[in-house]
Amino acid sequence: MSGMAPVRITILGLNYAPETVGIGPYTAGLAEWFAAQGNAVSVIAGCPYYPRWRPYAGHPLWWRHRRQNGVSIWRCPHYIPQRPTGVKRLLHHASFALACIAPLVARAFRRPRVILCVAPSLLSAWICWTIARLSGAKFWLHIQDFEAEAASATGILPQGSLALSVARRLEAIMHRADLVTTISPQMCRRLEEKGIATQRIAELRNWANHLGAITAANGSALRRDWQLENSFVALYSGNIGHKQGLDIIVEAARRLRDDPRIVIMICGNGAYRPQLERLGRALPNLRFQDLQPPERFAAMMRMADCHLLPQRAEAADLVLPSKLANILASARPVIATAAAATGLAQEAEGCGIVIPPGNPAALADAIRNLADSPGQARRFGEAGALRAKQRWAKDTVLKEADRLLRRLLAKAEPS
Repeated sequence: MSGMAPVRITILGLNYAPETVGIGPYTAGLAEWFAAQGNAVSVIAGCPYYPRWRPYAGHPLWWRHRRQNGVSIWRCPHYIPQRPTGVKRLLHHASFALACIAPLVARAFRRPRVILCVAPSLLSAWICWTIARLSGAKFWLHIQDFEAEAASATGILPQGSLALSVARRLEAIMHRADLVTTISPQMCRRLEEKGIATQRIAELRNWANHLGAITAANGSALRRDWQLENSFVALYSGNIGHKQGLDIIVEAARRLRDDPRIVIMICGNGAYRPQLERLGRALPNLRFQDLQPPERFAAMMRMADCHLLPQRAEAADLVLPSKLANILASARPVIATAAAATGLAQEAEGCGIVIPPGNPAALADAIRNLADSPGQARRFGEAGALRAKQRWAKDTVLKEADRLLRRLLAKAEPS
């Protein structure tokens, strides 16, 4: 780390590589960056399971340790529900929080300077804060989404339920952190609304994890493999869960079923996929593929003619979908469902079409308009690729993480 001696850093996050979607790649990238700067980095993570919600092959549900890419990694066992309902999600997070206590205590004896907790889940954050206070470490909380509000908005945790009450009470940990970071300006403002002091808030966005690979990739071979050579392909790729609001894609496909040019692809896995497949079973223009392996991911992103990014209205500014960065990098237009002035709408503006949430007719019209206007689609895509380089480059984001680490440590130095 430029201008500062190497330090010990402990990072706790449920999701970590080899998970290739969601939060895992960003926690892994952050840990490996800090290690590459000469710091001694330890990670305490769960067993990989996302987005299929079942353990990866070769990763038993037990405590184990390994070193990878300069990082010391402790894996902790935890409950993995096959159907992650609200209460089961709380049990999922609680089991990880309990399992990580012993490795965290062991790390505390090595006197880390910083303990960084990636949320979800805030239950684990309380344990991190306790260990940080006992060991004299600075406590850094990085929020990927506002889990209680998102769970309430999408119906995962019903209003008035005990589980939601517990989840909201856990948010008090935000007020105890020495530094609170999150992934968009709108989410930073949400922290201010919650009463977090402005000087303790900073933006640390997720980067385009495959920026270089996507820019250089060619999707022609994949289009041939999937028999899409003469089609206009609208693609959704990622987790298939309840909170994504993917029913709108099926309904848009229903409205476009008589347009032989257009194929809608859903590539991914998740708890909601079987129900989504049942909803779209009779639609000849709707196809499903599994989440693609890393070596095919970039080609898949470039294979599409446009990308679909639905977001429920209730979840606006509670999370900024990390997949947006790679969508922009693909130089393909995005169709985002987002209310005006929300973070997603502002990020996508000029790089595609933004339509109101929950409006499948508007989504179908937007897909058809892009199919009818290849020149406009190309201009949207070029604008997106430029924005990805300017705002979502990995090196830029990680250098900001380094600056925030130095800022946090400077607070501990004697005046």
